[in-house]
Amino acid sequence: MIFVETKEVVKQYTAHLALDKVSIQIPENKIFGLLGPNGAGKTTLIRIINRITAPDSGEVLFKNRPLQENDIYHIGYLPEERGLYKKMKVGEQAIYLAQLKGLSSGEAEKRLKVWFKKFDILDWWNKKLEELSKGMQQKVQFIITVVHDPDLLIFDEPFSGFDPLNTELLKNEILELKEKGKTVIFSTHNMASVEELCDEIALINHSKVVLSGDVREVRSRYKNHIFKLQTTGDALNDIPPICEVIETQKGDHASIFRIKKLQPVTNSEFLAALLPNNEIVSFEEEIPSMNDIFIQAVTE
Repeated sequence: MIFVETKEVVKQYTAHLALDKVSIQIPENKIFGLLGPNGAGKTTLIRIINRITAPDSGEVLFKNRPLQENDIYHIGYLPEERGLYKKMKVGEQAIYLAQLKGLSSGEAEKRLKVWFKKFDILDWWNKKLEELSKGMQQKVQFIITVVHDPDLLIFDEPFSGFDPLNTELLKNEILELKEKGKTVIFSTHNMASVEELCDEIALINHSKVVLSGDVREVRSRYKNHIFKLQTTGDALNDIPPICEVIETQKGDHASIFRIKKLQPVTNSEFLAALLPNNEIVSFEEEIPSMNDIFIQAVTE
């Protein structure tokens, strides 16, 4: 099921076209990476999905019907620019913001304290936000985003300001939310996190979608047919015409070669052509990273 869909969404700000007929499909119960360089239009699209602003044309579908005002109660949004009140007590403002999402005061406090305990920040309940470290403030903002148990979660640079330990904590929480059936829109510049977390992606550049699809399929699409081959000798013998050596690293007891496949043969046929005159220790195809693909797609 397609959980959220945008169709030909256009948004113009004075002389700047922020979104130019942007169409994406976000499947239910998946983590969807919304990617792009700064100023590409990602945040504008997120704000439209979250009904903070409206498109000039096009439409947004939520559960296969037009997005409605009350749907915001089923959305949790963690913006890149955090917006908590620094002089207000942590627990007090968390309850207030949870009430804005439809929870009663009592239910909000009950749920929040469960999350605060889980994140080991319950002792800070009556502290002012400005007394918390940036990482603790981020935890509070994350909790406020998820406490009303929304069906759709939108995280814009959720790991900003986190150390590696807390980043791992948050990653596990996001994966756990997916396991519970939630749909997640995940916007980040950290391509390693995209590979680790996302099922599908859309890459926006200059207000248009320039790349989309399943993460594994996208990485496969950008393969450059280069393989890393380790042998016991210091040379590659009888190189078949279906390939060329592009890099060699010689060692005392083994050598590593980067070779490019030049003809459309299967990997099994390629390996079979190399085997007769070489003692091969390992054979691995290089799959481009999402970081490499991001740079290539944006540059093109």
